[in-house]
Amino acid sequence: MPERLTEMLMDTWTPLIILWITVLPSIYMAPMNQSQVLPSGSSTGLKRLNEEQRVLHRSKRGWVWNQMFVLEEFSGPEPILVGRLHTDLDPGSSKIKYILSGDGAGTIFVINDKTGDIHAMKRLDREEKAEYTLTAQAVDRDTNQPLEPPSEFIIKVQDINDNAPEFVEGPYHATVPEMSVVGTFVTKVTATDADDPVYGNSAKLVYSILEGQPYFSIEPHTAIIKTALPNMDREAKEEYFVVIQAKDMGGHMGGLSGTTTVTITLTDVNDNPPKFAQSLYHFSVMEDVALGEPIGRVKANDLDIGENAKSSYDIIEGDGMDIFEITTDAQTQDGIIRVRKPLDFETKKSYTLKVEAANIHIDPRFLSGGPFKDTATVKIVVEDADEPPVFSSPTYLLEVHENAALNSVLGQVTAHDPDVSSSPIRFSIDRHTDLERQFNINAEDGKITLATPLDRETSTWHNITIVATETRNHSQVSRVPVAIKVLDVNDNAPEFASEHEAFLCENGKPGQVIQIVSAVDKDDPKNGHYFLYSLLPEMVNNPNFTIKKNEDNTLSILAKHSGFSRQKQEVYLLPIVISDSGTPPMSSTSTLTIRVCGCSSDGTVQSCNVEAYVLPIGLSMGALIAILACIILLLVIVVLFVTLRRHKNEPLIIKDDEDVRENIIRYDDEGGGEEDTEAFDIATLQNPDGINGFLPRKDIKPDLQFMPRQGLAPVPNGVDVDEFINVRLHEADNDPTAPPYDSIQIYGYEGKGSAAGSLSSLESSTSDSDQNFDYLSEWGPRFKRLGELYSVGESDKET
Repeated sequence: MPERLTEMLMDTWTPLIILWITVLPSIYMAPMNQSQVLPSGSSTGLKRLNEEQRVLHRSKRGWVWNQMFVLEEFSGPEPILVGRLHTDLDPGSSKIKYILSGDGAGTIFVINDKTGDIHAMKRLDREEKAEYTLTAQAVDRDTNQPLEPPSEFIIKVQDINDNAPEFVEGPYHATVPEMSVVGTFVTKVTATDADDPVYGNSAKLVYSILEGQPYFSIEPHTAIIKTALPNMDREAKEEYFVVIQAKDMGGHMGGLSGTTTVTITLTDVNDNPPKFAQSLYHFSVMEDVALGEPIGRVKANDLDIGENAKSSYDIIEGDGMDIFEITTDAQTQDGIIRVRKPLDFETKKSYTLKVEAANIHIDPRFLSGGPFKDTATVKIVVEDADEPPVFSSPTYLLEVHENAALNSVLGQVTAHDPDVSSSPIRFSIDRHTDLERQFNINAEDGKITLATPLDRETSTWHNITIVATETRNHSQVSRVPVAIKVLDVNDNAPEFASEHEAFLCENGKPGQVIQIVSAVDKDDPKNGHYFLYSLLPEMVNNPNFTIKKNEDNTLSILAKHSGFSRQKQEVYLLPIVISDSGTPPMSSTSTLTIRVCGCSSDGTVQSCNVEAYVLPIGLSMGALIAILACIILLLVIVVLFVTLRRHKNEPLIIKDDEDVRENIIRYDDEGGGEEDTEAFDIATLQNPDGINGFLPRKDIKPDLQFMPRQGLAPVPNGVDVDEFINVRLHEADNDPTAPPYDSIQIYGYEGKGSAAGSLSSLESSTSDSDQNFDYLSEWGPRFKRLGELYSVGESDKET
């Protein structure tokens, strides 16, 4: 450490000594004898000085400095002298006072007001502040009046090498492809030095490698890291740890240094071919394996990683190239061998394949190292399995006529056991496909026979499934579909396509076509239908109608004469014989109904009933229906009107004892007592009549007209509710017009058959005459009217 400090001091003082030697002669030639003097005399002073020296000396300009320097980080027992201020007006007396102001004046820099000496009172750091701008002025010590204008100057802090280089962005990480040539760029590092890059070599950096040789090198001035060793293999070593040093002072002794680390990773290139772990693979597979099922895996290892390690597999040789296939597993990079076609142990028991693995992404720079592929041999042994029976055909088609005899053979299916043991086969019908059990099969030879009669017109096709089962192993089962087509025979007679009814106009003409009829046949002959039409032998000489065969296989009915009359005969029946052209021919007789009708002049049928003649001339059936509807509507209106009038004339009180019914009304609501303030409106109880309002009775007009009663003044809210209700009750008892009013509702039926009997006093053993209703008059004015009504009823009974 002392040696390093000595070197620093030498590097610092060497340029200062050289500067002192250079400037010293000029200082002695100047008018002032100070090392760093800032003269700032006025023009008058300078003029006077020149006049004094005019005789002996030539006029010369003094040194004018506007800068001073101070060394950073300098510390000593006393403040360091930075420089001295001096003015030409200073004759050496103590009348002039020097004043300093600006950056750090009074704290960092202090001036002697008599001599003008400036001292630095603190240690300075150029990295914190490189220069200070100050202002100096000379004033009269007694009056403080300025003797000359202020002069501005700068104190610069001279740098020393006190900051080591730093790698701000470190530590670094970089990558470079493996197998790179020497000089391949890796990365660049950067160090910074806080010292002054202009003054001296304090910030001049030189880079070097402390660790990481001989694999990498670094440019001393650019700090570019490059590869120094060729063919570095990632598979051998993937990561390198490099230490970089940056040293100032141009790398000379005494310079400060800083270090950083660079982690360099070799990235992969495809420089390794795939290699099978073994040259021969053995697999075994059952012959009944499903198609697409994997039977084995092969693996070609590749030292590379990522995309460079991906390989594709192919079968390039062998006797099973069309039987097997190989695919690549994207996750594990395995080659998966799968079955492509069905295997048969009895046909071929083993296969030999040659499999190749090749890289997908090949780097042409390394093709000279050999092919990036490898091969292996795969032997596959097929093992015998108990297979189900095999039918001679995947499907069967049988044809049978619909009139085939029962138990006749329709066809035969055959199957065999493909195994070497060749187990016997038994046949059966899957009854889920033959629910009506129309067919049977011989379990030994597979002959299919008819069990029930067939009808092509009901079902043309029958689809059944035949099951073949090994007798030695009932779990080995095979199925085959059998389609049975029912062939047609002529077993259905033709008939009319629909129930025809012809209409003949009374004013029709001879030879007029009355109706065109067509026939249908449920059979389906190969050459199509051809029908023959004829009349019954006894109707051949029919005087009224004749028939004519049309080219489109239809029949026209024609009238032989005119003058048909509904009064004479309204309906004619014409039997027609229809025959087909099948073998043997089938025929049927259908009867055509011909009705005589009245028609308009253009032949439009208007009426076909005999009763139409009794209608007035010009009155149609529609008009008659409209008239009847109007009459019915009028009758309904009259009945409703009479009924309403009868209800209005009925008395309100029925005096007939048999018609009186009891009205029972049930109320399930129960009040909440005096504390229930939500069940009623107290304002309504206080003034039920509204604001002096009068509510007249609407159901019965009173015999006596009462004056509207005056509404009482509203009772204050604090009144007792019980007292208030008693007052209102008393008022209502004395006012016959006050609500509530009496009402009687009558029910026309009272239930019978109750075990408890009727609860009503009506129609009971006690008659009205046994009861005394005089007590009703004692209940108050509200029941007076009721008592009068019962009194009237008793008087009526007595009369």
